Amino acid sequence: MAACSLSLQAQNMAEVFIAMPNEYLPQLEDAWRKDLVDLYRSGEKARLKNDMGGTSELVKLTEDYLLLQSTERTTVEMKLLPLVNNTFVVCRIVTLEGPVKDSRVTFFSPEWEPLNSEDLWTPVRADWFIRTDGDTLSVSYGEAISQLDMDLFHYQLNPDDYTLTQIYTTPLYTDRETQKKLKRFLKDSPKVYTWTKTYFK
Repeated sequence: MAACSLSLQAQNMAEVFIAMPNEYLPQLEDAWRKDLVDLYRSGEKARLKNDMGGTSELVKLTEDYLLLQSTERTTVEMKLLPLVNNTFVVCRIVTLEGPVKDSRVTFFSPEWEPLNSEDLWTPVRADWFIRTDGDTLSVSYGEAISQLDMDLFHYQLNPDDYTLTQIYTTPLYTDRETQKKLKRFLKDSPKVYTWTKTYFK
């Protein structure tokens, strides 16, 4: 937290995005990120060719939120999370859109120094998404749940508030018949976290 030395008023998301070290977005160097911001602000299509031979598009940009389609199969979401002392944390979510969406969540200071995620957030495990009021001793339950042999999650930031949503995407990796069997054993709603100016809870 001590690394967050810039005030919330001193920077906005555009400036934080442009200042991002190239290592965190190797296909789109800082000069190109600035061009994307300029295009977006001018009302034009904010899309450019990137170093991977594809295109990157700045989909949404506000004072504290950004959504970037960095490659055809990868999106980057970022949100400035305010702290109690008028500084902020950068929350970044990188989502790979493969057969199903799978995300990684990381946190940084305004100067792009990595922060310990455990100090800011504790994500639930896969078993949180499994209902506890079903017949967990039945053969059908055992057969269905046994198909969930990996942990895939899609995380999303809300552009309009300070919430983070966790969606369990492993079931979508299975075939349609298995998905039908799983449906009655899984919760209907995702897990939603709210930022408290110190922690997602």
